[in-house]
Amino acid sequence: MRLSGRAAVVTGSSRGVGRSVALALAAEGADVLVNFTSNERAANEVVDQIKSMGRNAVAVGADVASKGQVDEMMAKAKEAFGHLEILVNNAGFTRPAMLHKMTEDQWDAVVDAHLKGPFLCMQAAAKYFREQNYGKIINVSSVAGLVGTVGQVNYSAAKGGILSLTKSVARELARYNVCANVISLGIVETDMTEKIRTDEKLKEIYMNRILMKRFGTAGDISPAFVFFAAPESDYITGQVLCVDGGYGMI
Repeated sequence: MRLSGRAAVVTGSSRGVGRSVALALAAEGADVLVNFTSNERAANEVVDQIKSMGRNAVAVGADVASKGQVDEMMAKAKEAFGHLEILVNNAGFTRPAMLHKMTEDQWDAVVDAHLKGPFLCMQAAAKYFREQNYGKIINVSSVAGLVGTVGQVNYSAAKGGILSLTKSVARELARYNVCANVISLGIVETDMTEKIRTDEKLKEIYMNRILMKRFGTAGDISPAFVFFAAPESDYITGQVLCVDGGYGMI
């Protein structure tokens, strides 16, 4: 197994992309901290699935935009597994509105989750990575951060910010053998994208932008996360990998 003996924190992993990533890492031998904000039941279901693979897992509720909660979450990972090598910053949500209608609260909530959250998680995990002289950081961005999207200036700004944040962290932590990379996703079949996938008008618009002419699945995206978490990517840092069916090409 490529991740045997490794431990990971995957934020927002009770459902959607995070759940798929947590299970994929566990399938390759990693122990996983499953982070959630409100759906503890779903998080525990993921924990049970991971344990059925023979791996260790724990569910921890934490708001990634709260420094105190993030610090406590990382400490719980170290306590549960004895070590921590992998951090996947995936947690987030959308609060769409056109620029002229977007409220300050909508802006703050999304930027806090998608940009401040990864900053706090990387800051907390880096303490352990520096001590052991090794670590893998995988930040989730979106095609929205590369080309923008109508009605989501908050989300696009945060996802664009992740790119430069990751590159800066890669430069700072390289001396400690820590790799920091970004996986930029397109439209993946999750609860968050249900409106796009089920509204025929929206579906047609977005399908015309995806070169592969289909939405992404867990099986499409999980291998990229495993790759960036595994030893074969130890000489790759500060990079952006687009797993979006060619959406970002348009």
